[in-house]
Amino acid sequence: MSDQLSSRTTDSTAAVNPVQVDLAGDRTSSGAPSPTLLEVRDLRVNFHLQRSIVPAVQGMTFSVNAGQTIGIIGESGSGKSVTARAIMGLLPKKTAEVLGSVRFEGKELLDLSDREMRQHRGKNIVLVFQDPMRSLNPTMRIGTQIAEALHSHQKITRADAHKRVVELLQMVRIPSAEQRFHEYPHQLSGGMRQRVMIAMALSCGPKVMIADEPTTALDVTTQAQIMELLRELQRELNMAVVLISHDMGLAAMYTDEVAVMYAGRVVEQATTKRLFKHVRMPYTRALLDSIPSLDHPSLEPLSVIKGRPPDLSALPPGCPFSPRCHFAQHKCEESPILETTEDGDRFACWFPL
Repeated sequence: MSDQLSSRTTDSTAAVNPVQVDLAGDRTSSGAPSPTLLEVRDLRVNFHLQRSIVPAVQGMTFSVNAGQTIGIIGESGSGKSVTARAIMGLLPKKTAEVLGSVRFEGKELLDLSDREMRQHRGKNIVLVFQDPMRSLNPTMRIGTQIAEALHSHQKITRADAHKRVVELLQMVRIPSAEQRFHEYPHQLSGGMRQRVMIAMALSCGPKVMIADEPTTALDVTTQAQIMELLRELQRELNMAVVLISHDMGLAAMYTDEVAVMYAGRVVEQATTKRLFKHVRMPYTRALLDSIPSLDHPSLEPLSVIKGRPPDLSALPPGCPFSPRCHFAQHKCEESPILETTEDGDRFACWFPL
């Protein structure tokens, strides 16, 4: 069952070719600055296992305002999703130690009880997971599942909930919304299921949305549709968005700021416009070089990052990227300092590009 094409869909090749798109760093509107909604400072997550302590996130710092999008980019295992779950209070308390500060509209979330956090989660801050088939209940109709999200945070009648769910399905551009209300997840395409997840996330009018790999396993055309939908809804609702992805092309098109993670640490962070104009960290450069390009000769192999991401429970001394870096030298055996430029950009490398 194919996803209905949106009339506002951008060129399907744009999502994989950041060199050929307009950078999102110029999208800020004029006027008074938007209020800061989510502020993360020196966030650290350590998993205490039987025989080791795994530093999954070390020193994540960023803030995002109403109407703004920040991208958290990196390979699998870099700490992106752990960061999202730490913000949402979804990590297991028995094994996960979360330190630092996470503030929503100035209120510290890490100090809240589980009950207090549940009042924020789904209402003020929402998380859109990357795999709808694992998040949606296959035995329940999609309308019922979205209505449950409404009932959990609002006192609403069954009839009003039904009406609101249909409106939400229409908002995320799902055709025949009344019919889809009664269908099960397996009856929808991958793009439709992702739209259902977005509708569920929007049900209570959140101010911050964290989208964790929202286009995973979708074809390029559907990826563009989903990302354009998120951007339109963000503008309509003036939401702050945290986009988690491994795709630098998506970061180029849809973010205002980018934080690049490697081995649980931020290795480069800047506005989208400045980052793509002046890459400093070799890992960021390697991510960009590995993206397929339309002008790349079809017979030449794609650029790859040699080696594998490090084991977080046994990180090498010094720069964690040095075993895979073409520019590594003896100095890289020391841990690089996260330097800040005059523009406020940050990078951690002894030999920046």
